[in-house]
Amino acid sequence: MSDHEPRIGYTEVADQEVRSLRVRYCRLRTAGDEPVAELEALSFTLRFGAVAVAAEGIGGVETQPEFRRQGHMSRLLRQALAGMAQRVDVAFVSNGVEGIYERFGFVGAVAEGHLVIPVRNVEQAAGDDLDAPVPGIRSGSPSDLPAMIRLYNTAHAQRPWTHVRHSGWNRLIPQATWKPGSQTLVLQPDGAAVGYAVLEGRAFGDPVGSLTVDELVAEDAAAARLLLMAIARLCWKRRLSEFTVREPADGLTGRVARQMGCTYQQRFPPSGGMMAAVLNRSSLVRKLEPELRRRAAVRQPDKVFDEALDALRRGDLFPDDKALVRLLLGHWSTEDAYAHGMSIPEAYRELCTAWFPGGGTRSLPTPYAHRLDRY
Repeated sequence: MSDHEPRIGYTEVADQEVRSLRVRYCRLRTAGDEPVAELEALSFTLRFGAVAVAAEGIGGVETQPEFRRQGHMSRLLRQALAGMAQRVDVAFVSNGVEGIYERFGFVGAVAEGHLVIPVRNVEQAAGDDLDAPVPGIRSGSPSDLPAMIRLYNTAHAQRPWTHVRHSGWNRLIPQATWKPGSQTLVLQPDGAAVGYAVLEGRAFGDPVGSLTVDELVAEDAAAARLLLMAIARLCWKRRLSEFTVREPADGLTGRVARQMGCTYQQRFPPSGGMMAAVLNRSSLVRKLEPELRRRAAVRQPDKVFDEALDALRRGDLFPDDKALVRLLLGHWSTEDAYAHGMSIPEAYRELCTAWFPGGGTRSLPTPYAHRLDRY
C-alpha cells in the first residue's frame, strides 16, 4: 500500500433484526471511517430434509463507487466467510451474481420453478361459476401469522432449502408509498385456518396484466382447491386468463394444480441464482447424520453406513464440497454425480443411491426457495 492510499479496516456489527432475520453487518472502512464496502450476513435455520441446521446467508453486497475494481469486495467476502465459518457450517446466497461467488466456494444448488394455471381449468375442475364467492375465504391480518407459520412449517417439514420459520416470523412485504405490499387470503371455513395464499404486491399504477401468488399452503387437497378457486375468481374479475403460483410441482399445491391442468416452468441457472457453500464439511455431515440415516432407512448394515459416513466426513467420498452440497440438498442425485464424472466405491454405491436420491423422490422433496424467505 502506498502512502497515498487510505488504510482500510474490517469491522462487524452483530445482532440487528431486519424483517425477522438476525443480521450481522460486515464492513470495510477507511481509517477516517469512510465506507468502502459492506455486506449483510443473515442468520436462519435451513432444512436439508427432515433435519435443519443453523446457517448464514450473504446479502446486501455493495462497494462504494470510488472504491470499485480495487479488490475490496473479494477481501470483504473472504473475511466475512471466515467469520461465518466460526459460527455455522454452511453458507447461502439468495440471489448470486453470475461468475462471482463460485470463486468463494459457492455453487448453484436449487432451480427456479413456478406453476402457471389457466383460470378456465380451475373453473372446469371446480364445476362452479366463478361469479360466486368461495366459502370460508377472507382477507388475512397480522393475527393470522401464527397459523400461517404452523401451516408452512408442516407443509415443508422435509423440503430442502426451506427455512424453519420461527414464532416471530413476518417477511410479508409491507405497504409503502405507491406499493400495496403483500395481500393475504386465509381459508377458515370453520374454526382454525386450514390454508392461506400470499399474493405478490404490485406497484400502484402498474398495468394489471398478471397475478402472482408468492405462496399457497393448505392443510389438505380440498383446502388447496378452494384457495385456487378464490384466486381464479380474482383473475376472472380482472379479466385475466391465467395466474402464477410460486410453489414446487411435488408439493400439495402443485399436485392439485397438476390435476386441474397447469404448466410447470423450471430453470437451472448455470451460474448465479441461489447458491450454497460448505464451510465446515466434517461438522456439517455430523449434524446431518440423522437425515442420512432416515434416507438410508434399513438398507445397509451399520458397519457399512459408519464407514461410508466417515469417508464422507473426511472427504474421501465425494471430495468436491460443491458436489457434496448439491447432493445433500437434493439438487443432484448420485446419477447426476456419475454424469459429471464422479466415481463411487462399489461397496458404497447402494448406500449413496439412498443418501442422494435427488429431489422429487419419495424420501426427499424437490429443493425449493420460497420467495418470502429470499433476501
